Amino acid sequence: MRVTLSDLPIRFEDVSVRAGAVTILDRISLDVAPGAPTVLVGPNGCGKTTLIRLGMGILAPSSGRITWGGRFDAPGERRAMVFQRPVMLRRSVRANVIYALEVAGAARPERRARVDELIQRVGLEERAERPARRLSGGEQQRLALARALARNPEILFLDEPTASLDPASTKAVEDIVRSIAASGVKIVMATHDLGQARRLAGDVVFLVRGGVNERAPAEQFFSSPKTPQSAAFVRGDLVI
Repeated sequence: MRVTLSDLPIRFEDVSVRAGAVTILDRISLDVAPGAPTVLVGPNGCGKTTLIRLGMGILAPSSGRITWGGRFDAPGERRAMVFQRPVMLRRSVRANVIYALEVAGAARPERRARVDELIQRVGLEERAERPARRLSGGEQQRLALARALARNPEILFLDEPTASLDPASTKAVEDIVRSIAASGVKIVMATHDLGQARRLAGDVVFLVRGGVNERAPAEQFFSSPKTPQSAAFVRGDLVI
């Protein structure tokens, strides 16, 4: 019988990412453990997306090391990611989810059983036969969440999933994210929206110029930030 290994905690040890002469992330040391959502915040260009891609395993560091559950070679089967602008296949909503289940290795009987469950979980039952590319932006993000859940992930990375959505669509996505987190999936999310971070975060990682400026439980971060930069950011001041 195959033993299922956990990818948690994810441990970043002195991790840097460079592109030529530009340092994108600078000597990050950070643990991501099971529990409530970890939310990455910070000014544009601070390295949030790069950190998420490293955690997912689709980007390698220039220096330092990353481990998943203490392993260097974890294959990523227990991780999933939703991008800010997910690509929709030229298929129906249902067919998009079926394809995701196929890629995840689900057997045919399991695909039949789970496709409706996943579509219902993200509230797209009435759109199941609609072409995915004809959905609204918020509906596409919900479909992207359903496809990610097809992997039965232990960790779900979200990169600015509501950045271009209206308030109603944002609430719909946030409600699904809360439900996923409540089911035991570890959420790691990047957002530019401090209100969203307040609503969803269990803990906050504040990045500035490619480094971790502060990491704290959400309530503490917003009520009593410890660094001048994080205090300015919480006030709504520009942080460069």
